[in-house]
Amino acid sequence: MSDSVQRTAKVERNTNETQISVAINLDGSGKLHCETGLPFLDHMLDQIARHGLIDIEVIANGDLDIDAHHTVEDIGITLGQAFSKALDKTGIRRYGHAYVPLDEALSRVVIDFSGRPGLEYHVQFVKGTVGNFDVDLFHEFFQGFVNHALATLHIDNLRGKNAHHQIETIFKAFGRAVRMAIELDPRSVGVVPSTKGSL
Repeated sequence: MSDSVQRTAKVERNTNETQISVAINLDGSGKLHCETGLPFLDHMLDQIARHGLIDIEVIANGDLDIDAHHTVEDIGITLGQAFSKALDKTGIRRYGHAYVPLDEALSRVVIDFSGRPGLEYHVQFVKGTVGNFDVDLFHEFFQGFVNHALATLHIDNLRGKNAHHQIETIFKAFGRAVRMAIELDPRSVGVVPSTKGSL
């Protein structure tokens, strides 16, 4: 990739339920700026940024007086749209995977920027909340992401006895899998990684 090519994007998505702005730099250093009103989600987004070495800014105003569902899902959607806009698939590795442990918890994430949205999400949380955050909403986050990033994503929490550890291993593994998949392959310069010739 030449110095003149920047894999960046900014996307705004406004509905009656949420107003979301996301900016990303896929070749960043892992910086995060978040204003979502959901500190635990911010903590998870920080894992994506730091482990993916992606600069991420998320500004969200949502109907948190009702619950966090719309805000979490719409952040996933908007982040996926930003990825789709920023990522030129020519010359990338396309596939990425990572296993990440945290104490007793272990998760595996595999991603393919295939052009085809799909989510296999296999997580049995040991309890339904972390603090006051409903962990079921993370499925909605990743579903929104894959639908708009046009990626196939497999998430498996292999073990864990602490819900915080379970989800943190997932987000760390997601960041590392994404980092691998979007990395430019020096042996595949100018080549789309598909026998179809397009993704």
